Amino acid sequence: MRPSGRATDEMRELSFETGYAKHAEGSCMVKFGDTHVLCTASLESRTPPWLRDTGKGWVTAEYGMLPRATHTRGDREAARGKQSGRTQEIQRLIGRALRAAVDLTRIGERQIRIDCDVIQADGGTRTAAISGGFVALHECLRTMRDAGLIETLPVKDTVAAVSCGLYKNTPVLDLDYDEDSTADADANFVLTGTGGVVEIQGTAEGEPFAEEQFLRLMRLARIGCDAITAEQKRVLGLR
Repeated sequence: MRPSGRATDEMRELSFETGYAKHAEGSCMVKFGDTHVLCTASLESRTPPWLRDTGKGWVTAEYGMLPRATHTRGDREAARGKQSGRTQEIQRLIGRALRAAVDLTRIGERQIRIDCDVIQADGGTRTAAISGGFVALHECLRTMRDAGLIETLPVKDTVAAVSCGLYKNTPVLDLDYDEDSTADADANFVLTGTGGVVEIQGTAEGEPFAEEQFLRLMRLARIGCDAITAEQKRVLGLR
């Protein structure tokens, strides 16, 4: 029995709320159960130096956790003077995932910066950030189209992410903190709406896990990402 009482292939309650931040070109409050992440997309009329005069744009991401997003207060990284390795790794993952969704040659020499701020954490913050970040990015691209900056939406596919793991040697979908903190293995899957694999991160916390167990986690990830994609499309009004 999972601590939450969910079935092994059951997601936490999932929601996306668009238009959450008044001033951002795109925004979304995403909730995976008790994990809540505010994702905003900001349009900048410049690209990184290495893309100047190429006609190509860029999508990048930043990630952070508020001091009381977790059970005990954590210091702001700005107060410590540097980002942790974990933070840098997560925001690079978010950026890679979201760039997979967009034809960067069609947004002009502009940069879209996705800020993912964890308001409340209960496991799966990076996967929630990717899933909500896509919704915020899509809203930003719509804003650009409506302003005449681009003719059509340069979206190649949807992108969603979910965690899976071995809890008490049983494959389960969408780990919350109680499961993630004691899992025998955990993995993060980033998949497109058409089933393509963008990235997989997987780690055994103790004993190595078998290929068959990994394949079972992959099957659960597809179930979860299908559910996330369906909700993303519903909120964005996509078919």
